[in-house]
Amino acid sequence: MKIKYIIITAAVTLMSSCSDFLEPESLSTFDTNYVFSNVDDARKGVNAIYSHFGQDAFRSRLSNNMTGNTDIERQSGWNSNGDRYQIWNLEALESNRDLEIVWTYAYQAIRDANIAIEGLEASGKLESSDVTEANTMNHLLGEAYTLRAYWYSMLIYYFGDVPYIVEAPKAGNDFNLPKENRNVILAGEIQNLINVEANMLWADQVPYGIEQVNREYTLGMIARLSLQRGGYYLTPDLTMARESDYLDYYQIAKDYTAKLISLKDRELPEDYRQVFMNECKFLTPVNSDVLFEVPFAVGNGDVAWNIGVRVEGGPTAAHSYGSGNNYMAIPPTYYLSFDTTDIRRDVTCSLYKINPSFEQEFVNGGLDIGQGKWSRHFLDTPPGASSAKGTGINWPMMRYPDVLLMFAEAENELNGPTAEAQEALKRVRRRAFDATYWGTKVDAYVGQVSGGKDTFFDAIVDERAWEFGGEMIRKYELIRWGIYSEKMAETVEGLKQLADAAFNGTTQFPDYMYWKTDESGDFTILNPNRRVVAPPDDTWNQQSFLLALHSDQFTYQEWITKDWENYINGPQPGVVRYIFPIPASAIANSQGTLSNDGYGF
Repeated sequence: MKIKYIIITAAVTLMSSCSDFLEPESLSTFDTNYVFSNVDDARKGVNAIYSHFGQDAFRSRLSNNMTGNTDIERQSGWNSNGDRYQIWNLEALESNRDLEIVWTYAYQAIRDANIAIEGLEASGKLESSDVTEANTMNHLLGEAYTLRAYWYSMLIYYFGDVPYIVEAPKAGNDFNLPKENRNVILAGEIQNLINVEANMLWADQVPYGIEQVNREYTLGMIARLSLQRGGYYLTPDLTMARESDYLDYYQIAKDYTAKLISLKDRELPEDYRQVFMNECKFLTPVNSDVLFEVPFAVGNGDVAWNIGVRVEGGPTAAHSYGSGNNYMAIPPTYYLSFDTTDIRRDVTCSLYKINPSFEQEFVNGGLDIGQGKWSRHFLDTPPGASSAKGTGINWPMMRYPDVLLMFAEAENELNGPTAEAQEALKRVRRRAFDATYWGTKVDAYVGQVSGGKDTFFDAIVDERAWEFGGEMIRKYELIRWGIYSEKMAETVEGLKQLADAAFNGTTQFPDYMYWKTDESGDFTILNPNRRVVAPPDDTWNQQSFLLALHSDQFTYQEWITKDWENYINGPQPGVVRYIFPIPASAIANSQGTLSNDGYGF
């Protein structure tokens, strides 16, 4: 199924878009009482919230572009002063356009959510005697609250304390509100979701399934927001802190993941690759792995344009799949962290690209490892030789393994690695390995890491990296765990060790990789896991791999020492200054209410 409401600008939006901070310019001729008086128009009113996913603020920025650098994805921000480079290097200015569009569209989505919430709650239809009408209207209310909570979560991760707007805009309202404490906002949004989730519908009960916010996703969002609220965050004096009541929020995360597991459990589909191939094939199974994914219409969305397997196309190419880049490369430390029998590695880490002749060949430079879960060349219908953006491939917002691992994490924090926590971790790992390995890679492994709370937590940190690589949620996890800078330092040290061992000839890993394509065009690597002295015959191509980490001039390639430098030795060494300044336009439009204070700005 492929629906189109993401790029629709709903005609029922009551306030026109504007550059000023949430200030309405004019009232629409539509009346909210009419719009939310019937199911069809109310659906359109809620669709207005979804429409903002179709803007660059989400489709390229928040979904993937702005979520590096971490220990499992990287990009060099120090070699340019462009907007996205400033963000990657943690040196964004108030004038940064990418931050401005995220701020603007986040608050426009929140505005439209508030309009829908007020309209639905005032409609009288939530208590309709028509059961179908009441169920639908209550579900729409849950969608609106859930989407608003998502945007507030993102604003908090990027800007810290922000204005908390919970009313629909009306002429005469004061829109120049001051910042609200991030913990107050998160607590409020969590409670709102708790209030509405029981009246929502499951994915198999709504028209658009997982392409529509559903009860599964809302339950998962209660847990995700609770772990954000109960986790660490950066204070204006550049220290990492967490509130004294953090265990209360771990309890909420445990309760609501347990509720979803109890009410709507499902077996993880056996084929890990197929989860993402479904998105490339426009397949949206319910009661499966993905709980909710942003439904980009064909012609919209940047998946397999700026993230995914690199495809070199254009009007002179021998194929009609167009061009796709990959902004977030995978560091070899992450690739080599996988167990060699973990099937997720070769799905997540693409060591090949598609060249203009429509052939697979080794990635550029040997270390430009791509995000292998999506590619435009997986599409059933080639989008055109000159195409780039607009693949229509959906973006996953939450998957069921996330629920299982959030449950395991919360349970461990509260009670240690109990049998229930261990079983949740095992369920995720069972899919990652052939059944012949379950005795060692699942049961024995989980038993080994379950000796105490700390070792089990470390296993959760690792498992989330292996399970969600390329899905660009790692940044938020490292923040709430309070280990962002620590993990960046580990990554740099790990890369240096790999470079040294390869250069000195002492590595057990591939200093070179040897690859070829067979007659059917299948791409094969001789030694994906180990060093070999030479290939068995001359049909193999040699590609420098770990040896490419070394630099005769700098000892290590510059990106190793520079990509994460501000994450390790920024304004406060050992603390990542992940908070960015509020855009200058928002400050100017706030009439003195907002300012960039603290965080070393």
